Amino acid sequence: MKRLSCAIYTRKSSDEGLEKEFNSLDAQREACAAFILSQKHAGWACLPDLYDDGGLSGGTMDRPALRRLLSDIQAGKVQIVVVYKVDRLTRSLADFAKIVDVFDAHGASFVSVTQQFNTTTSMGRLTLNMLLSFAQFEREIAGERIRDKIAASKAKGMWMGGNVPLGYDVKDRKLIANEVEAETVRMIFRRYAELGSVRALGHELDWLGVVSKRREGAGGVLAGGNRFSRGALYTLLQNHLYRGEIAHQGNIYPGQHEAIIDAQLWEVVQEKLSGNRQARALGATAEEPSLLAGLIADGSGGRMTPTHAVKKGRRYRYYVSTALITGGRSDHIKGWRIPAGDVEALVLDRLRAFFASEPGVGEALSCFELDASSLRSVFAKAMQLTEEWATLPPIRVRELVRSLIGTVEVHDEKIIVSLKRDEIASALLGDTFSLPTITGPETFELHIGARLHRAGKGIRLVVGGVVAEKPNGQLLALLRDAHATREALMTGRDATIDAMAQRLGIKRDYLSAHLRLTYLAPDIVRVFMSGRYPPELAPTRLLSLCKDLPHDWQLQRAALGFETQ
Repeated sequence: MKRLSCAIYTRKSSDEGLEKEFNSLDAQREACAAFILSQKHAGWACLPDLYDDGGLSGGTMDRPALRRLLSDIQAGKVQIVVVYKVDRLTRSLADFAKIVDVFDAHGASFVSVTQQFNTTTSMGRLTLNMLLSFAQFEREIAGERIRDKIAASKAKGMWMGGNVPLGYDVKDRKLIANEVEAETVRMIFRRYAELGSVRALGHELDWLGVVSKRREGAGGVLAGGNRFSRGALYTLLQNHLYRGEIAHQGNIYPGQHEAIIDAQLWEVVQEKLSGNRQARALGATAEEPSLLAGLIADGSGGRMTPTHAVKKGRRYRYYVSTALITGGRSDHIKGWRIPAGDVEALVLDRLRAFFASEPGVGEALSCFELDASSLRSVFAKAMQLTEEWATLPPIRVRELVRSLIGTVEVHDEKIIVSLKRDEIASALLGDTFSLPTITGPETFELHIGARLHRAGKGIRLVVGGVVAEKPNGQLLALLRDAHATREALMTGRDATIDAMAQRLGIKRDYLSAHLRLTYLAPDIVRVFMSGRYPPELAPTRLLSLCKDLPHDWQLQRAALGFETQ
Protein backbone atom coordinates (compact mmCIF):
# COMPACT_ATOMS: atom_id res chain seq x y z
CA MET A 1 0.00 0.00 0.00
CA LYS A 2 1.28 3.45 -0.96
CA ARG A 3 2.04 5.69 2.00
CA LEU A 4 0.44 9.16 1.84
CA SER A 5 2.14 11.83 3.95
CA CYS A 6 -0.42 14.12 5.58
CA ALA A 7 0.31 17.64 6.86
CA ILE A 8 -2.00 19.31 9.36
CA TYR A 9 -2.40 23.07 8.92
CA THR A 10 -3.94 25.18 11.72
CA ARG A 11 -4.63 28.90 12.00
CA LYS A 12 -6.20 31.39 14.40
CA SER A 13 -6.88 35.02 13.45
CA SER A 14 -6.09 36.56 16.84
CA ASP A 15 -3.42 35.67 19.38
CA GLU A 16 -5.93 35.78 22.23
CA GLY A 17 -5.79 32.58 24.26
CA LEU A 18 -2.73 31.16 22.51
CA GLU A 19 -0.78 31.35 25.76
CA LYS A 20 -3.04 28.63 27.26
CA GLU A 21 -1.73 25.10 27.66
CA PHE A 22 -4.46 23.76 25.32
CA ASN A 23 -5.55 26.38 22.81
CA SER A 24 -7.53 26.60 19.56
CA LEU A 25 -4.58 25.45 17.45
CA ASP A 26 -4.20 22.34 19.62
CA ALA A 27 -7.92 21.59 19.27
CA GLN A 28 -7.76 21.88 15.46
CA ARG A 29 -4.65 19.68 15.30
CA GLU A 30 -6.21 17.03 17.55
CA ALA A 31 -9.36 16.79 15.37
CA CYS A 32 -7.26 16.57 12.17
CA ALA A 33 -4.95 13.92 13.68
CA ALA A 34 -7.97 11.80 14.66
CA PHE A 35 -9.33 12.05 11.09
CA ILE A 36 -5.97 11.00 9.61
CA LEU A 37 -5.87 8.04 12.00
CA SER A 38 -9.33 6.97 10.76
CA GLN A 39 -7.87 6.81 7.22
CA LYS A 40 -4.92 4.65 8.22
CA HIS A 41 -6.31 1.82 6.11
CA ALA A 42 -5.88 4.05 3.04
CA GLY A 43 -2.19 4.59 3.80
CA TRP A 44 -2.54 7.99 5.43
CA ALA A 45 0.25 8.92 7.85
CA CYS A 46 0.55 12.14 9.84
CA LEU A 47 3.81 14.07 9.52
CA PRO A 48 5.38 15.25 12.79
CA ASP A 49 5.99 18.77 11.43
CA LEU A 50 3.73 21.49 12.88
CA TYR A 51 2.24 24.05 10.47
CA ASP A 52 0.66 26.51 12.92
CA ASP A 53 -0.12 30.17 12.18
CA GLY A 54 -1.31 31.80 15.39
CA GLY A 55 -2.57 35.38 15.37
CA LEU A 56 -2.57 35.71 11.57
CA SER A 57 -5.43 36.66 9.24
CA GLY A 58 -6.73 34.30 6.58
CA GLY A 59 -6.97 37.22 4.17
CA THR A 60 -3.26 37.14 3.34
CA MET A 61 -0.77 34.61 2.02
CA ASP A 62 2.01 36.15 4.08
CA ARG A 63 2.00 33.46 6.80
CA PRO A 64 5.21 31.65 7.83
CA ALA A 65 3.65 28.21 8.37
CA LEU A 66 1.64 28.39 5.12
CA ARG A 67 4.76 29.34 3.16
CA ARG A 68 6.63 26.42 4.71
CA LEU A 69 3.73 24.06 3.90
CA LEU A 70 3.62 25.12 0.23
CA SER A 71 7.41 24.76 0.04
CA ASP A 72 7.20 21.18 1.40
CA ILE A 73 4.43 20.37 -1.10
CA GLN A 74 6.64 21.61 -3.94
CA ALA A 75 9.47 19.48 -2.56
CA GLY A 76 7.22 16.39 -2.66
CA LYS A 77 7.18 15.88 1.11
CA VAL A 78 3.38 16.30 1.45
CA GLN A 79 0.64 14.50 -0.50
CA ILE A 80 -2.43 15.51 1.55
CA VAL A 81 -3.19 18.72 3.44
CA VAL A 82 -5.69 18.35 6.28
CA VAL A 83 -7.46 21.32 7.89
CA TYR A 84 -10.26 21.65 10.42
CA LYS A 85 -12.29 24.00 8.18
CA VAL A 86 -11.74 25.45 4.73
CA ASP A 87 -11.44 29.03 6.03
CA ARG A 88 -8.46 27.97 8.19
CA LEU A 89 -6.47 27.66 4.97
CA THR A 90 -7.66 30.94 3.42
CA ARG A 91 -10.59 33.36 3.34
CA SER A 92 -9.72 34.77 -0.08
CA LEU A 93 -10.95 33.29 -3.36
CA ALA A 94 -7.93 34.65 -5.21
CA ASP A 95 -5.51 33.11 -2.69
CA PHE A 96 -7.42 29.82 -2.72
CA ALA A 97 -7.00 29.61 -6.51
CA LYS A 98 -3.23 30.08 -6.11
CA ILE A 99 -3.03 27.41 -3.40
CA VAL A 100 -5.05 24.89 -5.45
CA ASP A 101 -2.76 25.53 -8.44
CA VAL A 102 0.21 24.53 -6.26
CA PHE A 103 -1.66 21.43 -5.07
CA ASP A 104 -2.54 20.38 -8.63
CA ALA A 105 0.96 21.03 -9.96
CA HIS A 106 2.50 18.67 -7.41
CA GLY A 107 -0.24 16.04 -7.07
CA ALA A 108 -1.37 17.05 -3.59
CA SER A 109 -4.97 16.94 -2.39
CA PHE A 110 -6.89 18.88 0.22
CA VAL A 111 -9.26 17.65 2.94
CA SER A 112 -11.45 19.51 5.43
CA VAL A 113 -12.29 17.48 8.54
CA THR A 114 -15.70 19.08 9.21
CA GLN A 115 -16.59 19.58 5.53
CA GLN A 116 -15.99 16.56 3.32
CA PHE A 117 -14.51 18.10 0.16
CA ASN A 118 -12.33 16.63 -2.50
CA THR A 119 -10.48 19.17 -4.62
CA THR A 120 -9.73 16.67 -7.35
CA THR A 121 -13.29 16.97 -8.75
CA SER A 122 -14.97 19.96 -10.41
CA MET A 123 -18.02 19.65 -8.14
CA GLY A 124 -15.81 19.68 -5.07
CA ARG A 125 -14.09 22.84 -6.27
CA LEU A 126 -17.43 24.52 -7.01
CA THR A 127 -18.66 23.78 -3.50
CA LEU A 128 -15.41 25.04 -2.01
CA ASN A 129 -15.58 28.24 -4.05
CA MET A 130 -19.11 28.89 -2.80
CA LEU A 131 -18.01 28.37 0.79
CA LEU A 132 -15.00 30.62 0.34
CA SER A 133 -17.21 33.32 -1.17
CA PHE A 134 -19.21 33.38 2.04
CA ALA A 135 -15.99 33.28 4.10
CA GLN A 136 -14.63 36.28 2.19
CA PHE A 137 -17.96 38.08 2.60
CA GLU A 138 -17.88 37.38 6.33
CA ARG A 139 -14.32 38.74 6.56
CA GLU A 140 -15.30 41.95 4.75
CA ILE A 141 -18.36 42.43 6.96
CA ALA A 142 -16.20 41.87 10.04
CA GLY A 143 -13.74 44.47 8.71
CA GLU A 144 -16.56 46.98 8.26
CA ARG A 145 -17.78 46.32 11.80
CA ILE A 146 -14.28 46.91 13.16
CA ARG A 147 -13.87 50.13 11.18
CA ASP A 148 -17.27 51.37 12.37
CA LYS A 149 -16.35 50.53 15.96
CA ILE A 150 -13.05 52.41 15.67
CA ALA A 151 -14.81 55.45 14.18
CA ALA A 152 -17.44 55.45 16.94
CA SER A 153 -14.80 55.03 19.65
CA LYS A 154 -12.66 57.86 18.31
CA ALA A 155 -15.72 60.11 18.07
CA LYS A 156 -16.03 59.58 21.84
CA GLY A 157 -12.41 60.66 22.27
CA MET A 158 -10.98 57.21 22.94
CA TRP A 159 -7.40 56.38 21.96
CA MET A 160 -7.53 53.20 19.87
CA GLY A 161 -3.96 51.99 20.19
CA GLY A 162 -0.88 52.05 18.02
CA ASN A 163 2.58 53.36 18.88
CA VAL A 164 2.43 55.38 22.08
CA PRO A 165 3.54 58.96 21.27
CA LEU A 166 6.38 60.68 23.08
CA GLY A 167 4.95 62.44 26.12
CA TYR A 168 2.47 59.73 27.08
CA ASP A 169 2.33 56.28 28.66
CA VAL A 170 -0.54 53.79 28.50
CA LYS A 171 -2.48 52.62 31.53
CA ASP A 172 -5.68 50.57 31.22
CA ARG A 173 -5.66 51.31 27.46
CA LYS A 174 -5.73 55.05 28.12
CA LEU A 175 -3.09 57.70 27.47
CA ILE A 176 -1.55 59.12 30.64
CA ALA A 177 0.82 62.10 30.46
CA ASN A 178 4.47 61.25 31.19
CA GLU A 179 5.59 64.58 32.66
CA VAL A 180 9.30 64.14 31.86
CA GLU A 181 8.61 63.30 28.21
CA ALA A 182 5.82 65.91 28.06
CA GLU A 183 8.32 68.64 28.91
CA THR A 184 10.52 67.40 26.04
CA VAL A 185 7.53 67.67 23.68
CA ARG A 186 6.81 71.21 24.89
CA MET A 187 10.46 72.13 24.32
CA ILE A 188 10.28 70.77 20.75
CA PHE A 189 7.15 72.84 20.04
CA ARG A 190 8.65 75.99 21.60
CA ARG A 191 11.92 75.66 19.68
CA TYR A 192 10.10 75.17 16.37
CA ALA A 193 7.99 78.26 17.10
CA GLU A 194 11.24 80.20 17.55
CA LEU A 195 13.29 78.64 14.73
CA GLY A 196 10.52 78.22 12.16
CA SER A 197 12.51 75.43 10.46
CA VAL A 198 12.16 71.68 10.91
CA ARG A 199 15.65 71.18 9.49
CA ALA A 200 17.20 73.56 12.04
CA LEU A 201 15.09 71.99 14.80
CA GLY A 202 16.38 68.53 13.85
CA HIS A 203 20.01 69.70 14.01
CA GLU A 204 19.42 71.25 17.44
CA LEU A 205 17.73 68.12 18.81
CA ASP A 206 20.64 66.00 17.52
CA TRP A 207 23.07 68.32 19.29
CA LEU A 208 21.03 68.12 22.51
CA GLY A 209 20.76 64.33 22.25
CA VAL A 210 16.94 64.31 22.16
CA VAL A 211 15.64 61.04 20.72
CA SER A 212 12.30 59.36 20.02
CA LYS A 213 10.32 57.48 22.66
CA ARG A 214 11.89 54.27 23.90
CA ARG A 215 9.45 51.39 24.05
CA GLU A 216 9.52 47.69 24.81
CA GLY A 217 8.27 45.46 22.00
CA ALA A 218 7.26 41.82 21.81
CA GLY A 219 9.59 39.50 23.69
CA GLY A 220 11.10 42.37 25.65
CA VAL A 221 12.90 43.76 22.60
CA LEU A 222 13.64 47.46 23.04
CA ALA A 223 12.75 49.81 20.20
CA GLY A 224 12.85 53.55 19.61
CA GLY A 225 15.46 55.88 21.03
CA ASN A 226 16.37 57.04 17.53
CA ARG A 227 17.27 60.53 16.29
CA PHE A 228 14.31 62.49 14.94
CA SER A 229 14.06 62.50 11.16
CA ARG A 230 12.40 65.48 9.47
CA GLY A 231 9.35 63.32 8.71
CA ALA A 232 9.05 62.26 12.35
CA LEU A 233 9.25 65.90 13.47
CA TYR A 234 6.54 66.98 11.01
CA THR A 235 4.33 64.15 12.33
CA LEU A 236 4.98 65.11 15.95
CA LEU A 237 4.31 68.82 15.39
CA GLN A 238 0.95 68.07 13.73
CA ASN A 239 -0.18 65.34 16.15
CA HIS A 240 -3.56 66.39 17.59
CA LEU A 241 -3.06 64.03 20.53
CA TYR A 242 -0.85 66.70 22.10
CA ARG A 243 -3.84 69.06 22.14
CA GLY A 244 -5.94 66.46 23.93
CA GLU A 245 -7.76 65.63 20.69
CA ILE A 246 -8.39 62.56 18.55
CA ALA A 247 -8.12 62.79 14.76
CA HIS A 248 -9.94 60.37 12.47
CA GLN A 249 -10.41 60.63 8.70
CA GLY A 250 -10.18 64.42 8.66
CA ASN A 251 -12.39 64.94 11.72
CA ILE A 252 -11.12 66.18 15.10
CA TYR A 253 -12.81 65.08 18.34
CA PRO A 254 -12.19 66.08 21.99
CA GLY A 255 -10.09 63.33 23.57
CA GLN A 256 -10.41 61.61 26.91
CA HIS A 257 -6.70 62.19 27.65
CA GLU A 258 -4.86 65.24 28.98
CA ALA A 259 -3.44 67.84 26.57
CA ILE A 260 0.25 68.67 27.02
CA ILE A 261 0.45 71.57 24.50
CA ASP A 262 -1.59 74.72 25.17
CA ALA A 263 -3.81 76.24 22.48
CA GLN A 264 -1.66 79.34 21.90
CA LEU A 265 1.58 77.41 21.26
CA TRP A 266 -0.28 74.90 19.08
CA GLU A 267 -1.72 77.68 16.88
CA VAL A 268 1.66 79.39 16.50
CA VAL A 269 3.28 76.13 15.39
CA GLN A 270 0.48 75.24 12.97
CA GLU A 271 0.61 78.72 11.40
CA LYS A 272 4.37 78.41 10.89
CA LEU A 273 3.99 74.94 9.38
CA SER A 274 1.28 76.22 7.04
CA GLY A 275 3.39 79.23 6.08
CA ASN A 276 6.38 77.03 5.32
CA ARG A 277 4.22 74.79 3.13
CA GLN A 278 3.11 77.86 1.16
CA ALA A 279 6.73 79.03 0.94
CA ARG A 280 7.79 75.68 -0.51
CA ALA A 281 4.93 75.87 -3.02
CA LEU A 282 6.18 79.33 -4.05
CA GLY A 283 9.71 78.01 -4.38
CA ALA A 284 10.96 80.29 -1.61
CA THR A 285 12.89 77.46 0.04
CA ALA A 286 14.69 76.47 -3.14
CA GLU A 287 18.34 77.49 -3.32
CA GLU A 288 17.78 79.26 -6.65
CA PRO A 289 14.08 79.18 -7.59
CA SER A 290 13.13 79.75 -11.21
CA LEU A 291 11.25 83.01 -10.79
CA LEU A 292 9.54 82.96 -14.20
CA ALA A 293 8.70 79.24 -14.42
CA GLY A 294 5.32 78.82 -16.13
CA LEU A 295 5.24 82.49 -17.19
CA ILE A 296 7.98 82.78 -19.80
CA ALA A 297 7.59 81.94 -23.51
CA ASP A 298 9.59 82.54 -26.68
CA GLY A 299 8.55 84.78 -29.58
CA SER A 300 6.64 81.98 -31.31
CA GLY A 301 4.48 81.42 -28.23
CA GLY A 302 6.23 78.22 -27.17
CA ARG A 303 6.66 77.78 -23.45
CA MET A 304 10.20 78.04 -22.08
CA THR A 305 11.11 75.48 -19.45
CA PRO A 306 13.54 76.06 -16.57
CA THR A 307 16.53 73.74 -16.61
CA HIS A 308 20.08 73.75 -15.33
CA ALA A 309 23.56 72.42 -15.95
CA VAL A 310 26.43 71.82 -13.53
CA LYS A 311 29.98 72.59 -14.56
CA LYS A 312 32.95 72.31 -12.20
CA GLY A 313 30.58 72.21 -9.24
CA ARG A 314 28.76 75.38 -10.25
CA ARG A 315 25.07 75.38 -11.16
CA TYR A 316 23.97 77.32 -14.24
CA ARG A 317 20.24 77.96 -14.76
CA TYR A 318 18.54 78.46 -18.12
CA TYR A 319 15.13 78.89 -19.72
CA VAL A 320 14.85 76.66 -22.79
CA SER A 321 12.22 76.67 -25.55
CA THR A 322 10.07 73.54 -25.40
CA ALA A 323 10.73 72.97 -29.11
CA LEU A 324 14.43 72.44 -28.37
CA ILE A 325 13.64 69.96 -25.60
CA THR A 326 11.09 67.88 -27.52
CA GLY A 327 12.58 68.30 -30.98
CA GLY A 328 16.16 67.35 -30.24
CA ARG A 329 19.06 69.09 -31.99
CA SER A 330 17.61 69.39 -35.50
CA ASP A 331 18.91 72.49 -37.33
CA HIS A 332 15.48 73.55 -38.62
CA ILE A 333 14.00 73.79 -35.11
CA LYS A 334 14.07 77.35 -33.76
CA GLY A 335 14.16 78.22 -30.11
CA TRP A 336 16.16 79.84 -27.37
CA ARG A 337 18.28 78.74 -24.43
CA ILE A 338 18.94 81.85 -22.37
CA PRO A 339 20.54 82.33 -18.94
CA ALA A 340 17.79 82.50 -16.32
CA GLY A 341 19.56 85.08 -14.20
CA ASP A 342 19.84 87.53 -17.10
CA VAL A 343 16.16 87.59 -18.03
CA GLU A 344 15.01 87.52 -14.38
CA ALA A 345 17.21 90.53 -13.55
CA LEU A 346 15.81 92.48 -16.52
CA VAL A 347 12.20 91.68 -15.62
CA LEU A 348 12.67 92.62 -11.95
CA ASP A 349 14.45 95.86 -12.85
CA ARG A 350 11.68 96.79 -15.31
CA LEU A 351 9.01 95.98 -12.73
CA ARG A 352 10.72 98.21 -10.16
CA ALA A 353 11.03 101.01 -12.74
CA PHE A 354 7.31 100.65 -13.51
CA PHE A 355 6.34 101.24 -9.87
CA ALA A 356 8.73 104.21 -9.74
CA SER A 357 6.92 105.88 -12.66
CA GLU A 358 3.68 107.71 -11.78
CA PRO A 359 2.71 108.08 -15.47
CA GLY A 360 3.24 104.35 -16.02
CA VAL A 361 1.21 103.32 -12.96
CA GLY A 362 -1.50 105.84 -13.84
CA GLU A 363 -1.76 104.51 -17.40
CA ALA A 364 -1.96 100.91 -16.18
CA LEU A 365 -4.86 101.77 -13.86
CA SER A 366 -6.63 104.23 -16.18
CA CYS A 367 -9.16 101.53 -17.06
CA PHE A 368 -10.57 101.77 -13.50
CA GLU A 369 -11.23 105.53 -13.70
CA LEU A 370 -10.05 106.09 -10.10
CA ASP A 371 -10.77 109.37 -8.30
CA ALA A 372 -7.99 111.76 -7.25
CA SER A 373 -7.85 110.48 -3.67
CA SER A 374 -7.44 106.86 -4.78
CA LEU A 375 -4.75 107.85 -7.28
CA ARG A 376 -2.78 109.63 -4.55
CA SER A 377 -2.93 106.46 -2.44
CA VAL A 378 -1.81 104.40 -5.44
CA PHE A 379 1.20 106.63 -6.19
CA ALA A 380 2.23 106.73 -2.51
CA LYS A 381 2.09 102.94 -2.23
CA ALA A 382 3.98 102.52 -5.52
CA MET A 383 6.74 104.87 -4.32
CA GLN A 384 6.95 103.05 -0.99
CA LEU A 385 7.30 99.74 -2.85
CA THR A 386 10.06 101.23 -5.01
CA GLU A 387 12.01 102.45 -1.98
CA GLU A 388 11.70 99.07 -0.24
CA TRP A 389 12.46 97.06 -3.40
CA ALA A 390 16.13 96.40 -2.59
CA THR A 391 15.29 94.99 0.84
CA LEU A 392 12.17 92.98 0.00
CA PRO A 393 12.44 89.35 1.17
CA PRO A 394 12.81 86.87 -1.74
CA ILE A 395 9.44 85.30 -0.98
CA ARG A 396 7.74 88.73 -1.22
CA VAL A 397 9.43 89.40 -4.58
CA ARG A 398 8.30 86.01 -5.82
CA GLU A 399 4.74 86.63 -4.64
CA LEU A 400 4.67 89.93 -6.53
CA VAL A 401 6.02 88.35 -9.71
CA ARG A 402 3.61 85.41 -9.60
CA SER A 403 0.58 87.59 -8.91
CA LEU A 404 1.31 90.59 -11.15
CA ILE A 405 2.81 88.98 -14.26
CA GLY A 406 0.64 87.10 -16.73
CA THR A 407 3.30 86.26 -19.33
CA VAL A 408 6.87 87.14 -20.29
CA GLU A 409 7.55 86.86 -24.04
CA VAL A 410 11.15 86.79 -25.24
CA HIS A 411 11.54 88.12 -28.81
CA ASP A 412 14.65 88.66 -30.90
CA GLU A 413 14.78 92.41 -30.19
CA LYS A 414 12.65 92.87 -27.08
CA ILE A 415 11.00 91.31 -24.05
CA ILE A 416 7.29 91.93 -23.41
CA VAL A 417 6.03 91.64 -19.82
CA SER A 418 2.22 91.47 -19.54
CA LEU A 419 0.91 92.68 -16.17
CA LYS A 420 -2.57 91.95 -14.81
CA ARG A 421 -4.29 95.29 -14.23
CA ASP A 422 -6.57 94.00 -11.46
CA GLU A 423 -3.57 92.54 -9.58
CA ILE A 424 -1.69 95.85 -9.90
CA ALA A 425 -4.70 97.59 -8.35
CA SER A 426 -4.94 95.00 -5.56
CA ALA A 427 -1.22 95.34 -4.78
CA LEU A 428 -1.44 99.14 -4.54
CA LEU A 429 -4.95 99.64 -3.12
CA GLY A 430 -5.43 96.47 -1.08
CA ASP A 431 -7.87 93.61 -1.45
CA THR A 432 -10.58 95.42 0.53
CA PHE A 433 -10.86 98.24 -2.02
CA SER A 434 -13.91 97.78 -4.26
CA LEU A 435 -12.66 98.08 -7.83
CA PRO A 436 -15.01 99.10 -10.65
CA THR A 437 -15.27 96.92 -13.75
CA ILE A 438 -12.32 97.14 -16.16
CA THR A 439 -13.28 99.24 -19.20
CA GLY A 440 -10.28 98.28 -21.35
CA PRO A 441 -7.77 95.44 -21.86
CA GLU A 442 -7.18 93.26 -18.79
CA THR A 443 -3.39 93.34 -19.21
CA PHE A 444 -0.82 96.13 -19.44
CA GLU A 445 2.40 95.58 -21.37
CA LEU A 446 5.90 96.59 -20.31
CA HIS A 447 8.56 96.55 -23.04
CA ILE A 448 12.25 95.90 -22.43
CA GLY A 449 14.61 96.87 -25.22
CA ALA A 450 16.86 93.82 -25.15
CA ARG A 451 18.08 91.67 -28.01
CA LEU A 452 19.32 88.11 -27.98
CA HIS A 453 22.98 87.83 -28.90
CA ARG A 454 24.88 84.64 -29.62
CA ALA A 455 28.17 84.52 -27.74
CA GLY A 456 30.03 81.37 -28.77
CA LYS A 457 27.77 78.41 -28.03
CA GLY A 458 25.57 80.39 -25.66
CA ILE A 459 23.06 83.23 -25.86
CA ARG A 460 23.15 86.43 -23.83
CA LEU A 461 20.75 89.33 -23.49
CA VAL A 462 22.16 92.65 -24.69
CA VAL A 463 20.66 95.88 -23.31
CA GLY A 464 21.83 99.15 -24.84
CA GLY A 465 24.97 97.51 -26.21
CA VAL A 466 25.97 96.08 -22.82
CA VAL A 467 25.45 92.46 -21.82
CA ALA A 468 22.98 92.25 -18.95
CA GLU A 469 24.72 91.56 -15.67
CA LYS A 470 23.45 89.11 -13.10
CA PRO A 471 23.53 90.45 -9.51
CA ASN A 472 25.83 88.61 -7.13
CA GLY A 473 23.53 86.26 -5.21
CA GLN A 474 25.84 86.10 -2.17
CA LEU A 475 26.04 89.89 -2.04
CA LEU A 476 22.26 90.30 -2.18
CA ALA A 477 21.83 87.60 0.47
CA LEU A 478 24.31 89.51 2.64
CA LEU A 479 22.19 92.67 2.35
CA ARG A 480 18.96 90.77 3.11
CA ASP A 481 20.53 89.09 6.16
CA ALA A 482 21.84 92.43 7.41
CA HIS A 483 18.36 93.98 7.34
CA ALA A 484 16.88 90.87 9.01
CA THR A 485 19.52 91.08 11.77
CA ARG A 486 18.79 94.77 12.29
CA GLU A 487 15.06 94.03 12.49
CA ALA A 488 15.68 91.31 15.10
CA LEU A 489 17.78 93.71 17.16
CA MET A 490 15.16 96.46 17.00
CA THR A 491 12.32 94.15 18.07
CA GLY A 492 14.04 93.80 21.42
CA ARG A 493 14.83 90.09 21.59
CA ASP A 494 18.46 91.01 22.33
CA ALA A 495 19.12 94.15 24.35
CA THR A 496 22.55 94.83 22.86
CA ILE A 497 24.76 93.85 19.93
CA ASP A 498 26.99 91.99 22.41
CA ALA A 499 24.04 89.92 23.61
CA MET A 500 23.02 89.07 20.05
CA ALA A 501 26.59 88.13 19.09
CA GLN A 502 26.83 85.86 22.12
CA ARG A 503 23.49 84.18 21.37
CA LEU A 504 24.38 83.61 17.71
CA GLY A 505 27.90 82.47 18.53
CA ILE A 506 29.63 85.01 16.25
CA LYS A 507 32.16 87.78 16.81
CA ARG A 508 30.88 91.23 17.72
CA ASP A 509 33.01 92.91 15.03
CA TYR A 510 31.48 90.70 12.35
CA LEU A 511 27.94 91.45 13.56
CA SER A 512 28.69 95.18 13.76
CA ALA A 513 30.03 95.22 10.17
CA HIS A 514 26.97 93.25 9.12
CA LEU A 515 24.64 95.85 10.62
CA ARG A 516 26.51 98.74 8.93
CA LEU A 517 25.36 97.34 5.57
CA THR A 518 21.86 98.55 6.42
CA TYR A 519 23.08 102.17 6.33
CA LEU A 520 24.44 102.09 2.78
CA ALA A 521 23.45 104.95 0.49
CA PRO A 522 20.39 104.08 -1.66
CA ASP A 523 22.32 104.56 -4.92
CA ILE A 524 24.98 102.10 -3.73
CA VAL A 525 22.28 99.52 -2.98
CA ARG A 526 20.80 100.08 -6.45
CA VAL A 527 24.20 99.45 -8.02
CA PHE A 528 24.49 96.18 -6.11
CA MET A 529 20.98 95.22 -7.26
CA SER A 530 21.87 95.92 -10.90
CA GLY A 531 25.04 93.85 -10.76
CA ARG A 532 27.18 96.71 -12.11
CA TYR A 533 29.43 97.27 -9.10
CA PRO A 534 33.26 97.23 -8.92
CA PRO A 535 34.40 93.59 -9.32
CA GLU A 536 36.75 93.83 -6.34
CA LEU A 537 33.75 94.29 -4.01
CA ALA A 538 33.24 90.62 -3.23
CA PRO A 539 31.05 89.89 -0.16
CA THR A 540 34.04 89.20 2.11
CA ARG A 541 35.81 92.37 0.92
CA LEU A 542 32.66 94.44 1.44
CA LEU A 543 32.26 93.18 5.01
CA SER A 544 35.89 93.99 5.71
CA LEU A 545 35.42 97.58 4.48
CA CYS A 546 32.18 97.94 6.47
CA LYS A 547 34.00 97.54 9.80
CA ASP A 548 35.00 101.22 9.53
CA LEU A 549 32.28 102.36 7.13
CA PRO A 550 31.24 105.99 7.79
CA HIS A 551 27.58 106.94 8.07
CA ASP A 552 28.02 109.84 5.65
CA TRP A 553 26.86 108.67 2.20
CA GLN A 554 29.43 110.79 0.37
CA LEU A 555 32.27 109.24 2.40
CA GLN A 556 30.75 105.77 1.83
CA ARG A 557 30.97 106.20 -1.94
CA ALA A 558 34.62 107.19 -1.68
CA ALA A 559 35.46 104.30 0.69
CA LEU A 560 33.82 101.71 -1.57
CA GLY A 561 35.31 103.02 -4.80
CA PHE A 562 32.20 104.64 -6.31
CA GLU A 563 32.20 107.96 -8.09
CA THR A 564 31.35 110.74 -5.66
CA GLN A 565 28.29 112.84 -6.41
